[in-house]
This record gives sequence, C-alpha cells and structure tokens, in this order.
Amino acid sequence: MSDMVGVLALQGDFAKHLESLKRLRVSAKPVRWPEELDRCRGLILPGGESTTFVNLLKKSGLYESIIAFAIDRAVMGTCAGLIALSTAIVNDRMKTLGLIDLEVERNAYGRQVDSFFDTVRIPMFKEKPDFEGVFIRAPRILSFGNDVEELGYHDSQVVMAKNRRVLVCTFHPELTRDTRIHQYFVESMVEHQ
Repeated sequence: MSDMVGVLALQGDFAKHLESLKRLRVSAKPVRWPEELDRCRGLILPGGESTTFVNLLKKSGLYESIIAFAIDRAVMGTCAGLIALSTAIVNDRMKTLGLIDLEVERNAYGRQVDSFFDTVRIPMFKEKPDFEGVFIRAPRILSFGNDVEELGYHDSQVVMAKNRRVLVCTFHPELTRDTRIHQYFVESMVEHQ
C-alpha cells in the first residue's frame, strides 16, 4: 500500500493516525493548508475538541476544501472528526461539513473522566470481529440516513459507519496497535475510487 493519505494536523491526535499508517507502510503526511490536499487520495480527520476543530477548519480555508475533496476522494473521521463530518448535532448548533448523513450527540458518554475501553464488534472482520474501542468524550450516533451502512457496534449502539466516500468511528482506533480499521479505509475506500 503506497497511496498518499493526508491526516488533518490542526489539533487533536493526528500523530497517532500517522503512526498507524506508517505501520501499514502507507505514504502519509500531515495536512494544515488547503493546497496540501492536492496530492492526497484520502484524508483522516482525527479526534480533538470539535468546536475548536471546525473553527480551525474555517480559519485555515480547509472547511470548503474538504467538502470539495470528498466529492471524489475518501475521508475518515474519528470522534471529533466524526462530529465535524456529520449532518446534525443535537446538543450543539455548530455548522458541520455535512458529508455523512448522521445525527450525533457530543460527549454522549460524559466528561474526560468517564472515558473507557471496551470491546467493539466489527462483523466484517470475520476472523476476529472484536476490536478494542477507546472512547474519550465520545459522541453517540443517534440516527443515520439511508445511504449510511452500519459497520461496528458497542453493545447494540452503532459506533462505526460509512457511506460511499466517508468512514467514521465514535472511538479512537489510532490509540491501539490494531491497524485493521486504517487498513480497511486505505484498501476499500482510498484505493477503490
């Protein structure tokens, strides 16, 4: 795997996503400005603080650039990245990118001290469907549109989903040594455009 994947590096845990891609031998780079998207075939929006995150996107000019990027290229978002990519937030009036038809709730499991690890079930990983879920001030997916496919579950709650171009997780796969979600994003979405 050698496609260039950009990782939005304005705020949050972008370095851990870059490490996950490096373990997969995927060519990756941090993205801070719109022109840096030009060489990327995929983009990851990491976790962080979603309000700050979206404000930085607007100040840097990346807000509109990411919307244009997603017309024909793949995007992945984790935690705050998922919030920024969704179409609606029930407990915030922030204007999101609207790239995946999800209604979400910010900080749905509580504050930082309520963060937890638990098993996420991802049925498409047939040989080993269990994945270690790291939930840090995690959002909750409340509803989703007809074009959104459920991919992963914590108990009965959907915690991983996708549409044609966008993959999202409410948890942080980059905080584990398990690279299967990043591998799925690259192989199934970035390389098959």
